[in-house]
Amino acid sequence: MREWEREDEEFRELRRRSADWKYIEGLEPRARLALLAYIETGDRYLAAKLAGLTLGEFDELRVKAGVVCVT
Repeated sequence: MREWEREDEEFRELRRRSADWKYIEGLEPRARLALLAYIETGDRYLAAKLAGLTLGEFDELRVKAGVVCVT
């Protein structure tokens, strides 16, 4: 496994562990999907687009869901 692949997996695991899964499960489907996409990829821009939010609005949602921002 390459160094960047290991790093990506470590960051993904940090995002997974920090997430408030009960909060995320209670969200409407579009927001939930966007947060799941962010947790798996770390791509805030894609996640914001999926949610139909601005980047700032998505970051507010991410913080409420307890998901750390590591890239």
